[in-house]
Amino acid sequence: MLSHLEPSCPPPGWAPALWPGRMSRPAADSLDLWLFHVTDAGLRSVVLDRSPLDPGERSRVTSFVRPLDRGRYVAAHLALRRVLCAYEGVRPAELVFVRRSCPCCGGPHGRPALAGADAPHFSLSHAGGLVLIGVAGRPVGVDVEALPPPRKAATVSEALHPAERRAVHAAQPALRPAVFARLWARKEAYLKGLGTGVGRSPDLDYLGDPGAGAPARPPGWTVRDVPVGPEHAAAVALERAPGADPAITVRTHHLGVLDASAAEVLAGR
Repeated sequence: MLSHLEPSCPPPGWAPALWPGRMSRPAADSLDLWLFHVTDAGLRSVVLDRSPLDPGERSRVTSFVRPLDRGRYVAAHLALRRVLCAYEGVRPAELVFVRRSCPCCGGPHGRPALAGADAPHFSLSHAGGLVLIGVAGRPVGVDVEALPPPRKAATVSEALHPAERRAVHAAQPALRPAVFARLWARKEAYLKGLGTGVGRSPDLDYLGDPGAGAPARPPGWTVRDVPVGPEHAAAVALERAPGADPAITVRTHHLGVLDASAAEVLAGR
């Protein structure tokens, strides 16, 4: 179950939007968020055209054992291309992706990026049937997480910052999966924005709630929760320009649900 909402309806705070035509690039202190529902029924009812994907993406598709996982990956990456081509003014298949250098080791496996010095920054995450895309004028990371079973939340929370672990343990048992998922989504979004992923230990940085006695959050970044419904947690992390105000402008766009019309749009037709 994606949420208690009908999949074609936007969650609270998300404005319905048509698939984008031409979009202006976000300013340095703003970002665009795009949400797309990919239901199991939608995947069973359409055939997704993989031709816009590059060889690396098509190779990744074949690594998934379950057809459902293959379909979700294809839908998410087609959606990313379709959104980004609105900013770049090209067709989805014409986008060229590169990898920035890893901040941890310098290897070629850092943050994904569009080729070209003036291209917008972006981040993609998908979990279950939700696809979340962030586009910004500065480095950005997004993450969406399905609420885990209680045992998984208890186990994986041991990898968090000590103060974050305490927040999970202090929550009522029934609420711990949601508390953990919210913290983990913030963590993943921040680490993806940095370009390190979990190459940087998740226990080093505090992304919990601010307040009296709480550790400081990483400087130079604004991290926010993103409302996506009761069955998931999501977050976005945006790098701020030096000296910039922590406040940022977020434009949200709900792209609806995967169906035959959306499949045509995803292919760039």
